[in-house]
Amino acid sequence: MIDTEGGVGRGILVVEDDEQLQSALTHALSQHGYAVTVARDGYEGLERMEREAPWLVLTDLNLPGKGGMDFLREVRSQGYHMPVVVMTAYGGVDAAVEALKYGATDFLQKPFPLDRLEKLIDQLKDAQPVSGLEVLREQERCRREEPREGFLTRDPKVLNTISMLEMVAASPATILIQGESGTGKEVLARHVHRHSPRASQPFVAINCAALPEGLLESELFGYEKGAFTGALARRCGKFELAHQGTLLLDEIGEMSLGLQAKLLRVLQEREVDRLGSRQPVQVDVRVIATTNRNLAQEVQSGRFREDVYYRLSVMPFTIPPLRDRPEDVQLLAEYFANRSLRRNRRTPCEISDEAMAYLKRRPWRGNVRELENVIERGVLLAGNGPLLIEHFQFEEPMLAANHASAPSGTIWEMERELILRTLERHDGNRTHAARTLGISIRTLRNKLREYRQLNGGLSLSI
Repeated sequence: MIDTEGGVGRGILVVEDDEQLQSALTHALSQHGYAVTVARDGYEGLERMEREAPWLVLTDLNLPGKGGMDFLREVRSQGYHMPVVVMTAYGGVDAAVEALKYGATDFLQKPFPLDRLEKLIDQLKDAQPVSGLEVLREQERCRREEPREGFLTRDPKVLNTISMLEMVAASPATILIQGESGTGKEVLARHVHRHSPRASQPFVAINCAALPEGLLESELFGYEKGAFTGALARRCGKFELAHQGTLLLDEIGEMSLGLQAKLLRVLQEREVDRLGSRQPVQVDVRVIATTNRNLAQEVQSGRFREDVYYRLSVMPFTIPPLRDRPEDVQLLAEYFANRSLRRNRRTPCEISDEAMAYLKRRPWRGNVRELENVIERGVLLAGNGPLLIEHFQFEEPMLAANHASAPSGTIWEMERELILRTLERHDGNRTHAARTLGISIRTLRNKLREYRQLNGGLSLSI
């Protein structure tokens, strides 16, 4: 709900040539008590601004006559300081980022739900006007519990994949998204859900690598009261919770062969059997599976069922790693830097050319997730100065020290040493350690169990 109380004016200027969108925005904003003025292009927008003095401007970038970018520049050059939110079609991220540099306050990627606009207006209402490199999309903060819809990229292959995913979203087809850890597979899965006819229904996600087999089974399929010790009441599983919506099976490659057989029945029959029940439950669920493994190779090696693989890979997609997308490194690095600067109430600054070249050369084994962590820590190290190459090289001495003191024994011993040191670096947090090592939580758990059995316990609390 947009809050119009307080000292903020009620006038909003909408600069949009699409009559349908113009009408929808006018209707929604008017219902919340705002006086809406509309313009079809930049010239008309400037005229309206002189007469109406709006509190907020909402403008499309792709306009006839004087385009949105020229309109934005003119607004700022004439000394107007009100918030300006630009709207851009999907794939227009470059233009939106450029608009931020010219003074836009934020941007919305079409199509966007009206509640997102409402949240943004509520955030801007009490905020001081900001522009240029100060800008950080404020929505990101309010979406911490729900990953953002946008997938920031300039890579042609990824943009093509996103376009294909949007086309497939309209169908009920099962989708398989493959890619290394940290490439954004879950973000894309949520994007598919939001662009599907099931968008208003639940999106339920479960990480198949994070739970032991028995617990994963009960979480997926549910159970009846008394089905096992501790089952004090009936509980619906993830399939039932996702009824008429979308279920994300994250890291499906870590699922045991036994559970895969039960999953196959659900995919074929569209019904689940709760543990302890003789009555199947019908479910209507769109399944999206993600994995950091090559499932075709897993099938050949006998670690994944062929019938399940073909059921899941009706529409397979692969996301390339970040090291193969150097332009995305720059785009994301600037985005994460701006976000971190804003969160820490820091003065806006740029990443030096030398530092950016270094970031583009790094292998990024943890992909976007690793880049985000490196940038955030670099911002903290930089203090109030510019972001230089030394602010992003802080991990290298530690890695070098690790290699220098690595045991000269067997590969097994070196692997054990690396795993234990990584766990120690992350204060025993298995999830973070597994991400750094580039392995699944299940693999890490199995390794630790092996070390306990062979060494009679570990000095590190794991």
